[in-house]
Amino acid sequence: MSVKNMEFEDEDTFAPMSPSAQYLKSSALSLSILGVLEFQLPIDDSMTMQLLKEVFLPINPRFSSIMVTDDKGVKKWKKVDVHLKEHVHVPTSGDNSVVFYDEFLTNYLSKLATEEFPPSRPLWEIHIIKYPTTNAAGSIIFKLHHSLGDGYSLMGALLSCLQRVDNPVMPLTFPSQKSNAKDRDTTRGYGFLRRLPKVFSGLSYTLHDFGWNIFKSNLIQDDKSPVRSGVEGVEFRPIVTCTSTFSIDSLRQIKSKLNVTLNDVITGIIIFGTRLYMQKTSQESGGEAKCTSLVLFNTRAIGGYKSVNEMIKPESQTPWGNRFAFLLVSIPKLTKNESDDPLIFVEKAHRMIKRQKNSAAVHLTGQLLGLITKIRGPEATARYIHGTLKNTSMAISSLIGPVEQMALAGQPINGLYFAVAGPPQSLSVTMVSYVGKLRIAMTMEKGFMDPNKFKSCIEYAFESIYSAALNATPTKQ
Repeated sequence: MSVKNMEFEDEDTFAPMSPSAQYLKSSALSLSILGVLEFQLPIDDSMTMQLLKEVFLPINPRFSSIMVTDDKGVKKWKKVDVHLKEHVHVPTSGDNSVVFYDEFLTNYLSKLATEEFPPSRPLWEIHIIKYPTTNAAGSIIFKLHHSLGDGYSLMGALLSCLQRVDNPVMPLTFPSQKSNAKDRDTTRGYGFLRRLPKVFSGLSYTLHDFGWNIFKSNLIQDDKSPVRSGVEGVEFRPIVTCTSTFSIDSLRQIKSKLNVTLNDVITGIIIFGTRLYMQKTSQESGGEAKCTSLVLFNTRAIGGYKSVNEMIKPESQTPWGNRFAFLLVSIPKLTKNESDDPLIFVEKAHRMIKRQKNSAAVHLTGQLLGLITKIRGPEATARYIHGTLKNTSMAISSLIGPVEQMALAGQPINGLYFAVAGPPQSLSVTMVSYVGKLRIAMTMEKGFMDPNKFKSCIEYAFESIYSAALNATPTKQ
């Protein structure tokens, strides 16, 4: 399963660092990804070092490199010898209660999120939690710096280490990403004149959305609210992460009944649940506070995950690294009528997302980040992204996981989720699908937000929307 070293040809010690890697590990911004694998059986870690040496390290040379700055101030990757024992941690605890171990894992994740990587070692760690929790017999936490790659790259790397439980020699498969028939272009074949309104509206939406993104990133802050403390240095404060699991079949039932997309349903649940939490926490600011979500998009043309070999090929259509852009989405206010009819939030999500599909703002924002880097350097781009995150209330990102159950070295994995550490926000929501379930991880500023209340609001939002959708009259095409 080894991968040819593409960045260090002829055994060169140094390799160029991409602009995105530089601004994601800078003085203004430093983001890490915490990926959690939950195991069905107690973890046998006897093969850990062998797997890391023979499978993990060969995936990409960045896993064997550190960041250095040359005499001209240019940052590069420097290949080093990896001492695996420095990267593997097995924490111990004196208690034997499952409830205690749930809290232990939560606190351990918070500790990891606030710790910086030592500059003398490659930017990854593995933490093996052998204690049982409510959801698992044991857990493994992968902590990887975002400069190593985005969620798509790192998920691809992780999947290359895993096998299907039912048939280890067969590749993992992923849910279909075919677009909803309702959102397809029905003007094809009717001539250019019939498409003119859509062209002009798309141009108008693009100019508005792109302009709003720039203003929001630089000048306009969200209100302080129950989901945004607005304090300086919030990225350095402890976090707390909780998760909820929803059936994808149930989400699809809502989708079919309302004739919308799965993304519309999920987004509707999140924005409704967030507004419910805000209202329950503060009657004064909960329903009226200006609240914006930063939605992250992968800019690759994805048709399922590619192998790592495919990602690192020159001119790859799905290249390794960080290929993302973002879009700012206002979270609708919660009125009395809307709390009585939760489907309004799915309808609003559908309109917002459909409108954004006719806007090129996401693409232009990605181009803008590249332009800032080219003209002013990676540090300026890092400050721009930091300002965008700081001025908004929450971030939402998602990954598509495999349909089949996975195993690591023959050990079945019950579930997985991920969180992002280091953004200057009080709240982020991350999602990943796996074996017919959608796992939502909610990461929030510890001591400021109530994780149990927020989780219950998200779950209530799902239950309310599901119940209302089943009783609703099906929407016609």
